[in-house]
Amino acid sequence: MARPRPLADAIFRPKRIALIGVSSDRTRAAGRILPYLQRHGFKGEILPVNPRRARIGGLRCWPDIAAAPGPVDHAYILLAGEAARKAAAGCAAAGVRCASILSGGFADAGAAGARLQTRMVETARASGMRLIGPNSIGTIDTHARLALSVNAVLAMPKLERGRIGVLSHSGSLIGAILARGQARGLGFSRLVSVGNEADLGMGELGEMLVDDPRTDTILLFVETLRQRDRFAAMAREAHRARKALIAFRLGRSAAGGALAASHTGALTGGGEGIDAFLDDLGIARVESWDALIEAAPLFARRPPPRRAGGRVAVMATTGGGGAMVVDRLGELGVDTARPGAGVRAALARHGLAAGQGGLIDLTIAGTRPDVVTDVMRAVMAQRDVAAVVMAVGSSAQFHPQQAVEPLLAWKASEKPLCAYLVPEAVESQRRLARAGIAAFRTPEACADAMRASIRRSAPAARHRPALPALACAVLDALTHVPPDEQGAQALFGALGIARPPLAAIAGPEEAEKAARAVGFPCAVKVLSPDIAHKTEAGGVALNIRDAAALKRACRQVLSAARKAAPRALIRGLLVQRMAGGGLGEALVGYRLDPVAGPIVTLAAGGVTAELYRDIAVRVAPVTLAQARAMTAEVKGLRPLAGWRGLPKGDLDALARAVVALSQLAATEAVAEAEINPLIVLPDGQGVAAVDGLVRLV
Repeated sequence: MARPRPLADAIFRPKRIALIGVSSDRTRAAGRILPYLQRHGFKGEILPVNPRRARIGGLRCWPDIAAAPGPVDHAYILLAGEAARKAAAGCAAAGVRCASILSGGFADAGAAGARLQTRMVETARASGMRLIGPNSIGTIDTHARLALSVNAVLAMPKLERGRIGVLSHSGSLIGAILARGQARGLGFSRLVSVGNEADLGMGELGEMLVDDPRTDTILLFVETLRQRDRFAAMAREAHRARKALIAFRLGRSAAGGALAASHTGALTGGGEGIDAFLDDLGIARVESWDALIEAAPLFARRPPPRRAGGRVAVMATTGGGGAMVVDRLGELGVDTARPGAGVRAALARHGLAAGQGGLIDLTIAGTRPDVVTDVMRAVMAQRDVAAVVMAVGSSAQFHPQQAVEPLLAWKASEKPLCAYLVPEAVESQRRLARAGIAAFRTPEACADAMRASIRRSAPAARHRPALPALACAVLDALTHVPPDEQGAQALFGALGIARPPLAAIAGPEEAEKAARAVGFPCAVKVLSPDIAHKTEAGGVALNIRDAAALKRACRQVLSAARKAAPRALIRGLLVQRMAGGGLGEALVGYRLDPVAGPIVTLAAGGVTAELYRDIAVRVAPVTLAQARAMTAEVKGLRPLAGWRGLPKGDLDALARAVVALSQLAATEAVAEAEINPLIVLPDGQGVAAVDGLVRLV
C-alpha cells in the first residue's frame, strides 16, 4: 500500500523543527530537548520558539511560529492546556506538516480536557496538519539522528542504531525500552510515544514503521485500542511485509485496567477482548516486560510457523537452568520434545544418555563446543521439534567460546532458536543479540517469548457474516420493546440454537395451560427485561413436577422478584421444560466490546462462571475450527471430552452454537447476548439453551 512519503519524512526525517515553548532551564523537560537534539547529531534546522528569550542553546529564538522561517516539517509543542491548543492552531495556520504535543490534560483528564482535544484536532484537520499526542513524550529515529523527545534516556552519550521499532502508549517506557535494550546489545530504529492518539494512532504510525526499510520488528506497549480498523490494516500489512509485531498489554488485572483507563484516556474494560483482537491479527503477545524487550531477534524476518503450536526442545549445559525453562514452558501449556533416535545417538557419541524428562542435558559431558554443535545438529533435524532453547550455565559469563559461540552457527536456522543465559553474562547476551539470536536473562521471559513465537499465526481471514432472515425478523421485533428472556430465546432459536419447549404466561392462573404445552418436569422464571440475573433475585424455580407445584412456584417467583427488584418491569413468567440428560453446562456470550469490537466468549456455565474466569475469547464471527479450539481451551469443559472415562458430551454441537451466536457480528444492533447455561447433552444429542439475555445498543 503506497502512502505519501512526505508525512513520514516530516515526522522521522524532518529538515526543519520548531520547538514551541522551549526553555533555557535544563532542569525542566522543556529545557532538555534542544541539548538532546544537538547531542545526538540532528542535521536539520532547529527553530526555538520562545517570546521571552533572544537565544537558547546558541540559536536565535522566534516569538511565535508565524514569525519563524518556514516551511516547518515537525513542531514539538512543549506547552500545556489552552496554550498548547493555541500553539497547535498557530502551527496549522503556518502550514506545519506535523505537530507533537507533550502535555497531558486532554482526553486523559476528563470531559473538559476531551473537549479541548477535540477542538485542537478539528483545527489541525481543517489545515491538513497531523498531530501526535497529546501526552506524547516524543519521537526518535536513530538512523536519522532525530532525538525529538524530552525523555531522560537521551542523556546517554550514544544511541545504538538497529532494526527494532517501538510504539508505546506510555511515553516514559520508550526510554526504558531503549535503555534496557541497548544494554542487551539491541539497537532500535524508530520509537514513538503515541499518547492519546487524538489524530495519528498506532495504526497509521505503525504503517510508517512497516514501510521503513530499516525496521524489521515492531514492539507495541498497549494500554487500549483506538482506530481499530486502521490498526488491523497495519497488522495485516506487517504480516505481508514479514515484519513481526510483538505486544505487551497493560491492564491484565483490575488494578492495572484502572491505571490504563486513567493514563491515556483509555476506555474501560476490553482486556480479554483486546487480547483476542491482537491474537486474531497474528500479533505475538508476551506477558512479561523483559520478554518484550529481549524477544525481538526471535521474531525478526521470520514468518509465523506453518502450524501454530508444536514442541520445543530444551538443551542445557546446566541441569537446573534447563529445568527452570522446561518447568515454565509446562506452566504455559507448551510441550517439550523428548529426544528422538538421532538425538539419542548424538548424545551417546559423547557418553551421554537421554533423560526421562523433556530436557537434553549436556552437563555431564562438560561444556564443549563439539558436544553442543553435534547435539544441536541432531535436535534441529528432529521432525517434531518446532523450536529450540539453549540454557547456558556459568560458561556463558566466563568461557563463552564453549557453549555460546557455537550457537552463532545457527543464527539463520529455519527453526527458531533462543538462549537462556543463567549467570549475569552481559557480553554473551550482547554478542548473541547482535548476531540475531534472542538471549534472555530469566527463564520466565525465555518461556514467555518462546510460547508467543510458536503460537503466532497469520492474521485470520475476516468476512462479514449474514444473519438468517428469521433472526433479522426477530431482531426487528425486539427493537420495539426492551427484550426479555422470551425475546432472547426467540433470537437464539432463529440462529439455529436448540432450546427446550417453553411458554410465556401472564401469571399463576395460566400455569396449567403452560404445563400442557411444555410438560413436566419444568422450570418457571420471571420474565423481565430489567432482571438479568434471575437466580440472585429468587426469580427461578426448577424441577417442578405437577400443576399444583407449578402454581405455587409461579406465586413464589413473582413475589421474590418483586421484592428483590421493586422497580423492575415484570411482564409475567416463562415456563420451560427441564433439559434432561445433560452432562455439563456452558456459557456462550457475544458482546460488542467498546474497544475490541465484536467478540464471542465461551466458559463453563452456571452461577460460578464469573468467579473462575475460565474463558476462551475470540473476535466474532468465528469458524467451526476456531470454536472447536475454544472448547478445548476451557478447563471446566474438559470432562465433556471423555476425561478419565467420563461420558462424552456433544462438544461439536457446542462449537456450532458458538459459531451461531457469533454471527451477531453481522449487526450493530446487539450490544450483548448470552446463553447461560447452555446444557451440553451426550455426544450426538446436541445442546439446549435454557436461559439467556439480549441487550440492544
